[in-house]
Amino acid sequence: MKPADVYILQQPDLYCSILYHVINVIEKEAPTATLEYKYGIPYFYLNKKPFCYLAPNHKKKFVDVGLAKGFQLKNNHEHLVSENRNTVKSLRYFSLEDIDNSVLISVLKEAISFYK
Repeated sequence: MKPADVYILQQPDLYCSILYHVINVIEKEAPTATLEYKYGIPYFYLNKKPFCYLAPNHKKKFVDVGLAKGFQLKNNHEHLVSENRNTVKSLRYFSLEDIDNSVLISVLKEAISFYK
């Protein structure tokens, strides 16, 4: 089993369900992306470059879907969190029900366009 899979399986159910849902959407939208285990968290690479990470925050009880080129995104700003970061913006999910697939897919498609 890959380290990223082990990490995800070790998460509490709340985070596991969010992580697996987001992973399924990413794999559908970016089928050539590879899921690695970098910086202590699951991290997708696209064309061998950092694309997005999945970071559960146990203290604040959410999962961050951080986009490596997030500050290049032009759409969906009302859904993106920057929190004093220089390049990354993220979508933040507190529950599986918080995930709006249309927003997630829209953000992913725009982010994927930076890797062509």
